Amino acid sequence: MSGAGATSEKIPVHVYSGPTTLIEYGGLRFVTDPTFDPPGDYPMPLPGDHKLVKTAPSPVTAADLGRVDAVLLSHDEHDDNLDHAGRAFLPEVPVVFTTESGAGRLGGNAHGLACWQTAELNRPDGGTVTVTGVPARHGPVGCEPVTGDVIGFVLTSDDLPSVYVSGDNASLEHVKEIAGRFAPVDTAILFLGGARMAFAFEGALLTLDSAQGAEAAKSLGARRVVPAHFDSWAHFREGRHEIEAAFTEADLADRLDFAR
Repeated sequence: MSGAGATSEKIPVHVYSGPTTLIEYGGLRFVTDPTFDPPGDYPMPLPGDHKLVKTAPSPVTAADLGRVDAVLLSHDEHDDNLDHAGRAFLPEVPVVFTTESGAGRLGGNAHGLACWQTAELNRPDGGTVTVTGVPARHGPVGCEPVTGDVIGFVLTSDDLPSVYVSGDNASLEHVKEIAGRFAPVDTAILFLGGARMAFAFEGALLTLDSAQGAEAAKSLGARRVVPAHFDSWAHFREGRHEIEAAFTEADLADRLDFAR
């Protein structure tokens, strides 16, 4: 793997609260799960008065990001991963990589990836970046009829270290599968926060918690871990303090990069 300084220069990552990050990779600019709305409530299409609550404003607008070459959208069905402003932003981007079912719903420039399926993008310098769809599960085994399909992503290129974007994943088993194909991963952007909802799956985790994030980092052999999607929404149970404590306990604190 490349040294920390060299890699950081090659792959800048910026986290803009919630799940929205900007990854600069091989001269291309990728945005994950775009969310730009102000704080507010989002009713959920479930029996009962359930809603997602955004508690903090997005620090940027879509226009603030400048040129974006591709969106990595882990799933389109939840407002905390694709809100109203994020949805309006998608047609402005050349390509949106997402789940196969999501591409069917979104249409247009959306490109569905099955697990382990790849797509290539041309780099400005004449090389290519490979985007690989990797498995993710948004809750306990069997959750998909309720939570829908989710996908993660790995970015690779011949002369660059790899980047993994977990999406809303709660499965360490999937992380180990990904590690089996891609470890060591240089930069792991992990959606953490230990999301839970009392009415869903008896309060089971919907995303990795902090301790699981540290375990995922070990499995992946990740040199740098960029936590995302652990703040700005009411359903997260753990924040920066818990993430730092768990990674310190696992002797991985030096790998954390909050990329703010």
